[in-house]
Amino acid sequence: MDTNGADSPANPTPIVLEGIVRQLCLTATYNRTRMVLAPHILYQRGEALYVDAQVVSRDFVIPREEKIGTFKIDGLKGLTLTERSFAISKLFEPEAEKYAGTTLMAVETAVSAA
Repeated sequence: MDTNGADSPANPTPIVLEGIVRQLCLTATYNRTRMVLAPHILYQRGEALYVDAQVVSRDFVIPREEKIGTFKIDGLKGLTLTERSFAISKLFEPEAEKYAGTTLMAVETAVSAA
């Protein structure tokens, strides 16, 4: 069950990385809330890993407003990759200062080659 995290993968990082690279949603329980997340970037802050992701649904309810949230990887319980694809959020700012020098993987934003 979820109480001790026994159903979580030993190392959730590859699942998050695959979700970012393939632009596939993840499901997880975070702070006892079941979520579907669209992972946009994996980065390190201090000794911990974080993912910034768009919240697609929270306890099976679609949020009224689009939002990118920050989730500590260690806090994502029961993490699984889905086959549900996602579009990159307009709110995602890969050039944000908090990602400078800490980014491990991010979604590929379309850049026009001139």
